[in-house]
Amino acid sequence: MDERFRDYTVYESDRVIEALKKIDANRQGFVIVVDLEKTVLGVLTDGDLRRAFIRGCNKEAYVSDVYTKEAKTVFLSDGFETVSRLFKNQAIKFLPVVDDNNCLVNIITKNQMHTLLLQDIHADLGYDFFSLDTGVIDYEIFQRPWGFYKTTVLNDYYQAKVICVKPKSQLSLQSHEHREEHWIVVHGTGIIHLEKSVLHVSCGSSVFIPKGAKHRVLNTDEQESLIITEVQIGDYLGEDDIIRYEDIYGRI
Repeated sequence: MDERFRDYTVYESDRVIEALKKIDANRQGFVIVVDLEKTVLGVLTDGDLRRAFIRGCNKEAYVSDVYTKEAKTVFLSDGFETVSRLFKNQAIKFLPVVDDNNCLVNIITKNQMHTLLLQDIHADLGYDFFSLDTGVIDYEIFQRPWGFYKTTVLNDYYQAKVICVKPKSQLSLQSHEHREEHWIVVHGTGIIHLEKSVLHVSCGSSVFIPKGAKHRVLNTDEQESLIITEVQIGDYLGEDDIIRYEDIYGRI
């Protein structure tokens, strides 16, 4: 077994206590159940274990008694479009990557996918996702033509950002399928287009952007940056959940 997967895999014959120890060690909330040939048989999550304990299971029970035998997987030959679609449309936090024989060859989590997108890393499903520092999103600044943003908090269902728009710059006219956004202006002045509304904003202004609503922000000042704190809430928070309608930087 690949050493990277040591804390992420268990056998049906393992005791529940061993699965618990591995879930505690990997801090991801799951292990993948495999056989000796590394064939993926199913998954065991912390939720599965809680439900098993409620039913009266004890820590000396076997993994075979408690795991979920239908695991959503992706093939090594699949593209990130498939992974992205599954993370968007399924209530899952991780995906085992398998070969044509359904043998485990890699694992990707939703947070790792977010990190790839935020850092604009181009890779295939053979990439060493465990080498990613998913904590980088807590401090790295991501440059954009209109300025930059910095993610301060990210988990599966919400993300907080600081957005800095350079003088006389603007974001694209865009919408999001999977998230709503809450904006608070903390510095500067600007204009926010929200569907058919035109909102003049300054420090202290707050705007709610519903899922699917067309919107953009313009910094109207010639010298001062426009700084906005943004909180996103949704079932998928990747940077590819952007539908652009107009963009002065040619990113459509």
